[in-house]
Amino acid sequence: MSTPSLVIVGDCLLDRDVNGDVARVCPDAPVPVLDERDVVTRPGGAGLAALLAERQGAEVTLVTAIGEDAAGEQLRALLAESHIRVIASTHDGPTVEKIRLRSAGQSLLRLDRGGKGGQVRRLTAPGRDAIVDAEAVLVADYGGGMTAESTVRAALERRGRRNLVWDPHPRGASPVPLARLVTPNRREAVGDAVSTDAAIVAQARRLREQWRAHAVAVTLGARGALCVEGSGAPLFVPAVAVPQADPCGAGDCFAVAASLALADGALVSEAVERAVDIASRFVAYGLRPAPTGQATQRVQGAEAIAADVRARGGTVVATGGCFDLLHAGHVGMLAAARRLGDCLIVLLNSDESVRRLKGAGRPLQNQHDRAALLLALECVDAVEIFDEETPITALRRLQPHLFAKGADYAVADLPESAALAEWDGVAVVLPYLRGRSTTQLVKEAVRGCT
Repeated sequence: MSTPSLVIVGDCLLDRDVNGDVARVCPDAPVPVLDERDVVTRPGGAGLAALLAERQGAEVTLVTAIGEDAAGEQLRALLAESHIRVIASTHDGPTVEKIRLRSAGQSLLRLDRGGKGGQVRRLTAPGRDAIVDAEAVLVADYGGGMTAESTVRAALERRGRRNLVWDPHPRGASPVPLARLVTPNRREAVGDAVSTDAAIVAQARRLREQWRAHAVAVTLGARGALCVEGSGAPLFVPAVAVPQADPCGAGDCFAVAASLALADGALVSEAVERAVDIASRFVAYGLRPAPTGQATQRVQGAEAIAADVRARGGTVVATGGCFDLLHAGHVGMLAAARRLGDCLIVLLNSDESVRRLKGAGRPLQNQHDRAALLLALECVDAVEIFDEETPITALRRLQPHLFAKGADYAVADLPESAALAEWDGVAVVLPYLRGRSTTQLVKEAVRGCT
Protein backbone atom coordinates (compact mmCIF):
# COMPACT_ATOMS: atom_id res chain seq x y z
CA MET A 1 0.00 0.00 0.00
CA SER A 2 1.39 3.39 -1.02
CA THR A 3 2.13 6.10 1.53
CA PRO A 4 -0.49 8.89 1.37
CA SER A 5 0.86 12.39 0.79
CA LEU A 6 -0.64 15.59 2.17
CA VAL A 7 0.26 19.25 1.80
CA ILE A 8 -0.79 21.38 4.77
CA VAL A 9 -1.10 25.13 4.25
CA GLY A 10 -1.56 27.49 7.18
CA ASP A 11 -0.36 29.43 10.17
CA CYS A 12 2.14 27.88 12.59
CA LEU A 13 2.11 28.61 16.31
CA LEU A 14 4.34 27.60 19.21
CA ASP A 15 2.48 25.65 21.90
CA ARG A 16 3.80 25.21 25.44
CA ASP A 17 2.25 23.12 28.21
CA VAL A 18 3.56 24.01 31.67
CA ASN A 19 2.62 20.95 33.77
CA GLY A 20 2.71 20.94 37.54
CA ASP A 21 1.00 20.13 40.80
CA VAL A 22 -1.47 22.20 42.81
CA ALA A 23 -1.49 21.64 46.57
CA ARG A 24 -2.21 25.14 47.91
CA VAL A 25 -3.92 28.44 47.25
CA CYS A 26 -2.09 31.73 46.86
CA PRO A 27 -2.17 33.63 50.22
CA ASP A 28 -2.98 37.00 48.64
CA ALA A 29 -5.62 35.87 46.11
CA PRO A 30 -8.06 32.94 45.74
CA VAL A 31 -6.07 31.28 42.95
CA PRO A 32 -4.22 27.94 42.84
CA VAL A 33 -0.42 27.87 43.07
CA LEU A 34 1.13 25.69 40.35
CA ASP A 35 4.42 24.02 41.29
CA GLU A 36 6.05 23.54 37.88
CA ARG A 37 7.12 20.00 37.07
CA ASP A 38 7.96 20.11 33.36
CA VAL A 39 7.36 22.07 30.16
CA VAL A 40 6.32 20.43 26.89
CA THR A 41 6.90 22.55 23.76
CA ARG A 42 5.58 21.58 20.32
CA PRO A 43 4.46 23.10 17.03
CA GLY A 44 0.88 24.34 17.11
CA GLY A 45 -1.71 25.40 14.55
CA ALA A 46 -0.78 24.13 11.09
CA GLY A 47 2.41 22.71 12.68
CA LEU A 48 0.35 20.47 14.96
CA ALA A 49 -1.78 19.39 12.01
CA ALA A 50 1.43 18.41 10.19
CA LEU A 51 2.63 16.35 13.17
CA LEU A 52 -0.73 14.60 13.41
CA ALA A 53 -0.66 13.77 9.69
CA GLU A 54 2.88 12.40 9.97
CA ARG A 55 1.81 10.21 12.91
CA GLN A 56 -1.08 8.89 10.83
CA GLY A 57 1.47 7.60 8.33
CA ALA A 58 1.36 10.39 5.74
CA GLU A 59 4.19 11.96 3.80
CA VAL A 60 3.72 15.60 4.82
CA THR A 61 4.72 18.92 3.30
CA LEU A 62 4.01 22.01 5.40
CA VAL A 63 3.65 25.33 3.55
CA THR A 64 3.66 28.10 6.14
CA ALA A 65 5.16 31.41 7.29
CA ILE A 66 7.32 31.66 10.41
CA GLY A 67 8.39 34.81 12.25
CA GLU A 68 12.02 35.84 12.58
CA ASP A 69 12.16 35.92 16.37
CA ALA A 70 13.21 33.60 19.21
CA ALA A 71 9.90 31.74 19.24
CA GLY A 72 10.09 31.37 15.46
CA GLU A 73 13.57 29.91 15.69
CA GLN A 74 12.39 27.38 18.26
CA LEU A 75 9.45 26.51 16.03
CA ARG A 76 11.76 25.92 13.06
CA ALA A 77 14.00 23.70 15.20
CA LEU A 78 11.04 21.59 16.40
CA LEU A 79 9.79 21.09 12.86
CA ALA A 80 13.30 20.16 11.72
CA GLU A 81 13.30 17.27 14.21
CA SER A 82 10.29 15.71 12.47
CA HIS A 83 10.01 13.93 9.13
CA ILE A 84 8.00 16.85 7.73
CA ARG A 85 9.16 18.76 4.67
CA VAL A 86 8.79 22.47 5.51
CA ILE A 87 8.48 25.22 2.91
CA ALA A 88 8.47 28.41 4.94
CA SER A 89 8.21 32.02 3.88
CA THR A 90 8.52 34.76 6.49
CA HIS A 91 5.93 36.41 8.69
CA ASP A 92 7.00 39.95 9.55
CA GLY A 93 5.20 39.96 12.92
CA PRO A 94 5.95 38.09 16.15
CA THR A 95 5.34 34.36 16.36
CA VAL A 96 2.15 33.43 18.18
CA GLU A 97 2.75 31.48 21.39
CA LYS A 98 0.01 29.67 23.31
CA ILE A 99 1.00 28.72 26.85
CA ARG A 100 -1.24 26.47 28.94
CA LEU A 101 -0.75 26.05 32.69
CA ARG A 102 -1.97 22.53 33.53
CA SER A 103 -2.41 20.24 36.51
CA ALA A 104 -3.97 16.77 36.83
CA GLY A 105 -4.86 16.77 33.16
CA GLN A 106 -6.76 20.07 33.31
CA SER A 107 -5.91 23.54 32.04
CA LEU A 108 -5.88 26.26 34.71
CA LEU A 109 -5.00 29.21 32.48
CA ARG A 110 -3.95 29.98 28.90
CA LEU A 111 -1.54 32.82 28.12
CA ASP A 112 -1.23 34.05 24.52
CA ARG A 113 1.74 36.00 23.19
CA GLY A 114 2.51 37.64 19.84
CA GLY A 115 0.48 37.52 16.67
CA LYS A 116 -0.30 41.22 16.38
CA GLY A 117 0.88 43.04 13.29
CA GLY A 118 3.08 41.84 10.47
CA GLN A 119 2.35 40.33 7.09
CA VAL A 120 2.98 37.05 5.35
CA ARG A 121 5.46 37.43 2.51
CA ARG A 122 4.65 36.11 -0.96
CA LEU A 123 4.58 32.36 -1.53
CA THR A 124 7.77 30.91 -2.96
CA ALA A 125 7.78 28.88 -6.18
CA PRO A 126 8.35 25.56 -4.33
CA GLY A 127 5.40 26.37 -2.08
CA ARG A 128 3.18 27.18 -5.05
CA ASP A 129 4.15 24.00 -6.89
CA ALA A 130 3.59 21.88 -3.79
CA ILE A 131 0.04 23.21 -3.42
CA VAL A 132 -0.93 22.92 -7.08
CA ASP A 133 0.50 19.43 -7.63
CA ALA A 134 -0.46 17.83 -4.30
CA GLU A 135 -2.51 14.65 -4.03
CA ALA A 136 -4.46 16.33 -1.20
CA VAL A 137 -4.31 19.71 0.51
CA LEU A 138 -5.47 20.71 3.97
CA VAL A 139 -5.75 24.41 4.80
CA ALA A 140 -5.24 24.85 8.56
CA ASP A 141 -6.24 28.49 9.05
CA TYR A 142 -5.36 30.05 12.40
CA GLY A 143 -6.04 33.66 11.46
CA GLY A 144 -2.38 34.58 11.01
CA GLY A 145 -2.73 35.87 7.46
CA MET A 146 -1.52 32.89 5.46
CA THR A 147 -4.89 32.18 3.78
CA ALA A 148 -5.41 35.85 2.88
CA GLU A 149 -2.10 36.20 0.99
CA SER A 150 -2.86 36.58 -2.71
CA THR A 151 -0.29 34.11 -4.06
CA VAL A 152 -1.45 31.43 -1.59
CA ARG A 153 -5.07 31.89 -2.62
CA ALA A 154 -4.17 31.82 -6.30
CA ALA A 155 -2.40 28.47 -5.88
CA LEU A 156 -5.34 27.03 -3.93
CA GLU A 157 -7.86 28.24 -6.52
CA ARG A 158 -5.88 26.49 -9.26
CA ARG A 159 -6.51 23.15 -7.55
CA GLY A 160 -10.30 23.40 -7.75
CA ARG A 161 -12.21 20.76 -5.81
CA ARG A 162 -9.50 18.09 -6.04
CA ASN A 163 -9.15 16.82 -2.45
CA LEU A 164 -9.06 20.28 -0.87
CA VAL A 165 -10.12 20.39 2.79
CA TRP A 166 -10.39 23.77 4.54
CA ASP A 167 -10.39 24.14 8.33
CA PRO A 168 -11.51 27.79 8.77
CA HIS A 169 -10.91 30.40 11.48
CA PRO A 170 -13.06 33.39 12.50
CA ARG A 171 -10.15 35.78 11.81
CA GLY A 172 -9.08 34.01 8.65
CA ALA A 173 -10.05 34.41 5.01
CA SER A 174 -13.06 32.64 3.50
CA PRO A 175 -12.38 29.29 1.82
CA VAL A 176 -11.65 29.44 -1.90
CA PRO A 177 -14.52 28.18 -4.08
CA LEU A 178 -14.94 24.47 -4.82
CA ALA A 179 -13.31 23.08 -1.65
CA ARG A 180 -14.36 19.45 -1.29
CA LEU A 181 -14.91 19.74 2.46
CA VAL A 182 -14.94 22.68 4.90
CA THR A 183 -14.75 21.83 8.62
CA PRO A 184 -15.82 24.70 10.93
CA ASN A 185 -16.47 23.95 14.56
CA ARG A 186 -19.83 24.82 16.10
CA ARG A 187 -18.74 28.25 17.29
CA GLU A 188 -17.21 29.11 13.92
CA ALA A 189 -20.43 28.06 12.21
CA VAL A 190 -23.15 29.60 14.41
CA GLY A 191 -21.35 31.81 16.96
CA ASP A 192 -21.94 31.77 20.72
CA ALA A 193 -25.75 31.71 20.58
CA VAL A 194 -27.55 28.59 21.79
CA SER A 195 -28.61 26.79 18.63
CA THR A 196 -30.75 23.76 17.93
CA ASP A 197 -29.52 21.01 15.65
CA ALA A 198 -31.98 22.25 13.04
CA ALA A 199 -30.40 25.73 13.19
CA ILE A 200 -26.92 24.24 12.83
CA VAL A 201 -28.02 22.25 9.77
CA ALA A 202 -29.60 25.36 8.23
CA GLN A 203 -26.44 27.41 8.83
CA ALA A 204 -24.23 24.64 7.43
CA ARG A 205 -26.32 24.68 4.26
CA ARG A 206 -25.98 28.49 4.03
CA LEU A 207 -22.21 28.28 4.51
CA ARG A 208 -21.96 25.58 1.86
CA GLU A 209 -23.69 27.87 -0.64
CA GLN A 210 -21.73 30.92 0.47
CA TRP A 211 -18.38 29.16 0.18
CA ARG A 212 -19.43 27.18 -2.94
CA ALA A 213 -18.11 24.08 -1.20
CA HIS A 214 -18.97 20.49 -2.03
CA ALA A 215 -19.66 19.69 1.65
CA VAL A 216 -19.54 21.32 5.09
CA ALA A 217 -18.94 19.29 8.27
CA VAL A 218 -19.59 21.14 11.54
CA THR A 219 -17.64 19.57 14.41
CA LEU A 220 -19.63 19.46 17.65
CA GLY A 221 -17.04 18.49 20.26
CA ALA A 222 -18.07 15.48 22.33
CA ARG A 223 -21.22 15.02 20.21
CA GLY A 224 -19.31 14.29 17.00
CA ALA A 225 -19.92 16.01 13.65
CA LEU A 226 -22.80 17.00 11.39
CA CYS A 227 -22.21 17.05 7.63
CA VAL A 228 -24.30 18.54 4.81
CA GLU A 229 -23.59 17.50 1.24
CA GLY A 230 -26.08 18.39 -1.49
CA SER A 231 -29.76 18.70 -0.67
CA GLY A 232 -30.18 15.33 1.01
CA ALA A 233 -30.56 14.58 4.71
CA PRO A 234 -27.57 15.66 6.81
CA LEU A 235 -25.17 13.03 8.12
CA PHE A 236 -24.75 13.01 11.93
CA VAL A 237 -21.75 11.00 13.17
CA PRO A 238 -21.76 10.64 17.00
CA ALA A 239 -18.41 10.60 18.76
CA VAL A 240 -17.22 7.62 20.77
CA ALA A 241 -17.34 8.44 24.49
CA VAL A 242 -13.83 8.84 25.90
CA PRO A 243 -12.63 8.54 29.50
CA GLN A 244 -10.55 11.75 29.51
CA ALA A 245 -10.96 15.02 27.68
CA ASP A 246 -8.24 17.39 26.51
CA PRO A 247 -9.87 18.80 23.37
CA CYS A 248 -6.87 20.92 22.33
CA GLY A 249 -6.00 19.94 18.76
CA ALA A 250 -9.13 17.85 18.17
CA GLY A 251 -10.21 20.04 15.25
CA ASP A 252 -6.80 19.66 13.61
CA CYS A 253 -6.95 15.90 14.10
CA PHE A 254 -10.44 15.76 12.56
CA ALA A 255 -9.39 17.79 9.51
CA VAL A 256 -6.20 15.75 9.00
CA ALA A 257 -8.04 12.43 9.23
CA ALA A 258 -10.72 13.60 6.81
CA SER A 259 -8.08 14.84 4.36
CA LEU A 260 -6.18 11.55 4.40
CA ALA A 261 -9.39 9.56 4.00
CA LEU A 262 -10.37 11.60 0.93
CA ALA A 263 -6.87 11.15 -0.48
CA ASP A 264 -7.35 7.41 0.00
CA GLY A 265 -10.48 7.49 -2.16
CA ALA A 266 -13.13 7.65 0.57
CA LEU A 267 -16.47 9.34 0.05
CA VAL A 268 -17.05 12.52 2.08
CA SER A 269 -19.44 10.64 4.38
CA GLU A 270 -16.84 7.93 4.98
CA ALA A 271 -14.14 10.53 5.56
CA VAL A 272 -16.24 12.32 8.20
CA GLU A 273 -16.99 9.06 9.98
CA ARG A 274 -13.32 8.10 10.06
CA ALA A 275 -12.34 11.59 11.22
CA VAL A 276 -14.77 11.53 14.17
CA ASP A 277 -13.39 8.18 15.34
CA ILE A 278 -9.73 9.25 15.14
CA ALA A 279 -10.37 12.68 16.70
CA SER A 280 -12.23 11.06 19.62
CA ARG A 281 -9.24 8.86 20.40
CA PHE A 282 -6.91 11.84 20.07
CA VAL A 283 -8.94 13.73 22.69
CA ALA A 284 -8.61 10.77 25.03
CA TYR A 285 -4.97 9.85 24.54
CA GLY A 286 -3.14 12.82 23.05
CA LEU A 287 -0.42 13.12 20.45
CA ARG A 288 0.31 9.48 19.66
CA PRO A 289 0.39 7.47 16.44
CA ALA A 290 -3.23 6.90 15.47
CA PRO A 291 -4.20 3.21 15.63
CA THR A 292 -4.90 1.77 12.18
CA GLY A 293 -6.69 -1.30 10.95
CA GLN A 294 -9.83 -3.05 12.07
CA ALA A 295 -8.13 -4.75 15.01
CA THR A 296 -7.65 -1.49 16.92
CA GLN A 297 -10.24 0.80 15.39
CA ARG A 298 -12.67 0.63 18.32
CA VAL A 299 -10.34 -0.60 21.09
CA GLN A 300 -9.48 2.07 23.62
CA GLY A 301 -6.06 2.53 25.23
CA ALA A 302 -6.24 0.35 28.32
CA GLU A 303 -2.70 1.10 29.47
CA ALA A 304 -3.20 4.88 29.29
CA ILE A 305 -6.46 4.67 31.24
CA ALA A 306 -4.97 2.46 33.95
CA ALA A 307 -1.95 4.75 34.34
CA ASP A 308 -4.14 7.84 34.63
CA VAL A 309 -6.46 6.30 37.24
CA ARG A 310 -3.51 5.02 39.24
CA ALA A 311 -1.81 8.45 39.13
CA ARG A 312 -4.96 10.03 40.56
CA GLY A 313 -5.02 7.55 43.44
CA GLY A 314 -7.97 5.61 42.02
CA THR A 315 -8.71 1.90 41.81
CA VAL A 316 -8.14 0.00 38.57
CA VAL A 317 -10.49 -2.94 38.02
CA ALA A 318 -10.06 -5.56 35.31
CA THR A 319 -12.02 -8.57 34.19
CA GLY A 320 -11.59 -11.09 31.41
CA GLY A 321 -13.50 -13.43 29.18
CA CYS A 322 -14.71 -14.38 25.71
CA PHE A 323 -18.04 -12.48 25.80
CA ASP A 324 -19.08 -14.32 22.65
CA LEU A 325 -22.79 -13.56 23.00
CA LEU A 326 -23.24 -10.62 25.36
CA HIS A 327 -26.15 -11.43 27.69
CA ALA A 328 -27.75 -10.21 30.91
CA GLY A 329 -25.36 -12.21 33.09
CA HIS A 330 -22.37 -10.49 31.47
CA VAL A 331 -23.92 -7.04 31.76
CA GLY A 332 -24.77 -7.47 35.44
CA MET A 333 -21.28 -8.73 36.28
CA LEU A 334 -19.58 -5.93 34.32
CA ALA A 335 -21.71 -3.25 35.95
CA ALA A 336 -20.92 -4.68 39.40
CA ALA A 337 -17.19 -4.80 38.59
CA ARG A 338 -17.18 -1.14 37.52
CA ARG A 339 -18.72 -0.12 40.85
CA LEU A 340 -15.69 -1.57 42.63
CA GLY A 341 -13.33 1.11 41.34
CA ASP A 342 -12.67 4.07 39.06
CA CYS A 343 -12.30 2.28 35.71
CA LEU A 344 -13.06 -1.13 34.25
CA ILE A 345 -10.77 -2.75 31.68
CA VAL A 346 -12.06 -5.84 29.90
CA LEU A 347 -9.38 -8.29 28.75
CA LEU A 348 -10.96 -10.03 25.77
CA ASN A 349 -9.93 -13.42 24.39
CA SER A 350 -8.92 -13.15 20.73
CA ASP A 351 -10.65 -15.30 18.11
CA GLU A 352 -7.77 -17.81 18.14
CA SER A 353 -7.82 -17.96 21.92
CA VAL A 354 -11.59 -18.62 21.95
CA ARG A 355 -11.20 -21.41 19.40
CA ARG A 356 -8.59 -23.12 21.55
CA LEU A 357 -10.81 -22.84 24.63
CA LYS A 358 -14.27 -23.49 23.16
CA GLY A 359 -13.58 -25.59 20.08
CA ALA A 360 -14.51 -25.38 16.42
CA GLY A 361 -17.41 -23.11 15.56
CA ARG A 362 -16.53 -20.56 18.19
CA PRO A 363 -16.46 -17.64 18.52
CA LEU A 364 -19.82 -16.77 17.02
CA GLN A 365 -18.72 -13.13 16.66
CA ASN A 366 -15.25 -11.91 15.74
CA GLN A 367 -13.08 -10.10 18.27
CA HIS A 368 -13.68 -6.65 16.74
CA ASP A 369 -17.47 -6.95 17.01
CA ARG A 370 -17.21 -8.34 20.55
CA ALA A 371 -14.96 -5.42 21.55
CA ALA A 372 -17.34 -2.90 19.99
CA LEU A 373 -20.31 -4.34 21.92
CA LEU A 374 -18.41 -4.20 25.20
CA LEU A 375 -17.30 -0.62 24.59
CA ALA A 376 -20.92 0.34 23.98
CA LEU A 377 -21.63 -0.41 27.66
CA GLU A 378 -21.32 2.64 29.89
CA CYS A 379 -19.59 0.59 32.58
CA VAL A 380 -16.68 -0.45 30.30
CA ASP A 381 -13.82 2.05 29.98
CA ALA A 382 -11.43 0.02 27.82
CA VAL A 383 -11.03 -3.28 26.00
CA GLU A 384 -7.75 -5.05 25.30
CA ILE A 385 -7.56 -8.20 23.18
CA PHE A 386 -5.12 -10.96 24.15
CA ASP A 387 -4.09 -14.18 22.35
CA GLU A 388 -3.09 -16.44 25.25
CA GLU A 389 -5.45 -18.76 27.14
CA THR A 390 -5.29 -16.48 30.19
CA PRO A 391 -4.79 -12.69 30.41
CA ILE A 392 -1.82 -12.97 32.79
CA THR A 393 0.61 -11.14 30.45
CA ALA A 394 -1.81 -8.23 30.05
CA LEU A 395 -2.49 -8.17 33.79
CA ARG A 396 1.23 -7.93 34.58
CA ARG A 397 1.46 -4.91 32.29
CA LEU A 398 -1.70 -3.16 33.54
CA GLN A 399 -1.33 -4.20 37.21
CA PRO A 400 -4.98 -3.65 38.26
CA HIS A 401 -5.87 -3.45 41.92
CA LEU A 402 -8.76 -5.90 41.43
CA PHE A 403 -9.46 -8.69 38.95
CA ALA A 404 -13.15 -9.59 39.01
CA LYS A 405 -14.92 -12.68 37.66
CA GLY A 406 -18.46 -14.02 37.93
CA ALA A 407 -19.35 -16.25 40.86
CA ASP A 408 -19.42 -19.33 38.64
CA TYR A 409 -15.67 -19.25 39.31
CA ALA A 410 -13.94 -19.80 42.65
CA VAL A 411 -10.98 -17.57 43.48
CA ALA A 412 -8.85 -20.65 44.07
CA ASP A 413 -9.63 -21.76 40.50
CA LEU A 414 -8.41 -18.54 38.91
CA PRO A 415 -4.91 -18.97 37.44
CA GLU A 416 -4.54 -15.17 37.54
CA SER A 417 -4.56 -15.09 41.36
CA ALA A 418 -0.86 -15.85 41.77
CA ALA A 419 0.14 -13.20 39.25
CA LEU A 420 -2.04 -10.56 40.96
CA ALA A 421 -0.25 -11.21 44.24
CA GLU A 422 3.00 -10.00 42.64
CA TRP A 423 1.81 -6.36 42.95
CA ASP A 424 -0.67 -6.82 45.82
CA GLY A 425 -3.60 -7.11 43.42
CA VAL A 426 -6.61 -9.18 44.46
CA ALA A 427 -8.82 -11.59 42.53
CA VAL A 428 -12.49 -11.41 43.52
CA VAL A 429 -15.73 -13.04 42.40
CA LEU A 430 -19.01 -11.22 41.89
CA PRO A 431 -22.67 -12.26 41.99
CA TYR A 432 -23.74 -13.77 38.68
CA LEU A 433 -27.22 -14.26 37.21
CA ARG A 434 -27.86 -17.99 37.29
CA GLY A 435 -28.97 -19.77 34.15
CA ARG A 436 -27.36 -17.26 31.77
CA SER A 437 -24.58 -18.58 29.58
CA THR A 438 -23.51 -18.30 25.96
CA THR A 439 -23.51 -22.10 25.60
CA GLN A 440 -27.10 -22.30 26.85
CA LEU A 441 -28.20 -19.51 24.52
CA VAL A 442 -26.64 -21.33 21.55
CA LYS A 443 -28.44 -24.57 22.50
CA GLU A 444 -31.78 -22.77 22.79
CA ALA A 445 -31.24 -21.03 19.46
CA VAL A 446 -30.47 -24.36 17.75
CA ARG A 447 -33.50 -25.98 19.37
CA GLY A 448 -35.70 -23.11 18.19
CA CYS A 449 -34.55 -23.59 14.61
CA THR A 450 -35.30 -27.33 14.49
